[in-house]
Amino acid sequence: MDHPLDLPNGQTMTQLWSGSYTASGSGVTVRNLSYNAAVPANGTTTFGFLGSCNGTNSAPASLSCTSP
Repeated sequence: MDHPLDLPNGQTMTQLWSGSYTASGSGVTVRNLSYNAAVPANGTTTFGFLGSCNGTNSAPASLSCTSP
């Protein structure tokens, strides 16, 4: 992650690993990197992020996890 990602309500995503992100408005999409693009049957993969909040921390309008 090259720079912090500022989100609504004073939230900031400061670190991201095992993925890359795109942001549109208040939405963020995290996608795999080349080394974790294919997960074998019964395999696993993870990604993670660190964030902080300075202000109101409202619940997200929606949160989802999908697989192609």
